[in-house]
Amino acid sequence: MKKTVFVNLVFIVVLITIIEMIFGYWFKANNFGIYARSERNVRVLVSTEHSGKKTEHLYKRNFYAFRGDEFNPKDVEIIFMGGSTGNQRYTPENLSIVGKLNSFLEKDNINKKIYNASTDGQSTRGYVNNFLYWFTKIPNFKPKVFIFYSGINDSKCCPKWARHYDFKVADKTILRVRDYAKNNSILLELFKKMEDKYFPKMLFGYIQPYKKSHEDYEFIDFNKAQIKYSKDEINEKQKKMLISFQKNLQNLKIQINKYNAKPIFITQVQYDGNGDNNVFLINKELKKFSKKNNYALIALDEIITDLNKADFYDWVHTTVDGSNKIAKAIYPQLLSNLKIILMEGN
Repeated sequence: MKKTVFVNLVFIVVLITIIEMIFGYWFKANNFGIYARSERNVRVLVSTEHSGKKTEHLYKRNFYAFRGDEFNPKDVEIIFMGGSTGNQRYTPENLSIVGKLNSFLEKDNINKKIYNASTDGQSTRGYVNNFLYWFTKIPNFKPKVFIFYSGINDSKCCPKWARHYDFKVADKTILRVRDYAKNNSILLELFKKMEDKYFPKMLFGYIQPYKKSHEDYEFIDFNKAQIKYSKDEINEKQKKMLISFQKNLQNLKIQINKYNAKPIFITQVQYDGNGDNNVFLINKELKKFSKKNNYALIALDEIITDLNKADFYDWVHTTVDGSNKIAKAIYPQLLSNLKIILMEGN
């Protein structure tokens, strides 16, 4: 009896090994290793309340870790990269900033699509790591345009939690072993797909207008911010923040050049516009960098004037209405830049 059980166990182990060696990703040059495990093959049912209306949507990230449906990497020309303000997991994909931008392109009969690579918590340091450890694993991946929606996370330099988001790897060795197995095992991948189909995970969120009580609430537009911060001296923490940001931008430039691609940078605002001095300084530095390198930049912090706290559900994340306003503000300049860049490539 024991011998029979042992023989059967050996047979099962050998069979599993053969299946994994043939169909798994263990020895493929473009396997993801331990990187971006939490972003790949994600299907979560998100239940939210948007301005009094309860909705449900399926938050999806595909095999290559992008938000949305599966795609052929060779078809990808335009990438959008941001943190949680670009990912927007609590917002249906078609109503997110990227979703609205794609709807505008479709309405204008522009046969191009923006693919969303935004992941929660990432700063420009994380974008650099994405080039090094994520995009290099995608076959036939040659984007022509990288759109960077950046600023807020870089203004929080450099908390310990940022490492997890920027490096997209687990801290503990045992968790890294787990992630390596999940990223490479074909059987675990099939099991996850079945689990997501028949036992989907639920995520709850309440996307209501920002309710923090501010009787003296004021939207700080760019001109007001210039006056407000003109006499402020940069402190040591802000110097460290700007040095880190400058370094990240230089490293990002190197990675963009490897693809022979063009960047488009977009500055950011929060619920009170330009009410955060650190974000204002980051935006200012990004403008200097873009001008010096002749990169396209959309100064959202300067052109957006109709946002209010009802367009945000916290300090930085937009409601559906806020996302639509930002997309509308961005789109004209984005379209113009895309036409120039993509025409140059033809």
